[in-house]
Amino acid sequence: MVFERIQKLICEQFDLEPEQVTEATTLEDVNADSLDVYDLAQSLETAFDVTFHEEDLENVKNIGDIVRFIENN
Repeated sequence: MVFERIQKLICEQFDLEPEQVTEATTLEDVNADSLDVYDLAQSLETAFDVTFHEEDLENVKNIGDIVRFIENN
């Protein structure tokens, strides 16, 4: 459930098809620059009522990391 919601947000923000976004997909794979990552973090904070700190974002390597962060917070 969490992954599907994150996948939908990423697909909308980066104009991707769902099959292009898996838990192994990295932010580099979707061509996210630092502003894109910030915008995505804000969207995720709103959607899941969580707060990302800069160090949290530095530890994100792929979509699976985002899923685990949200599930644990």
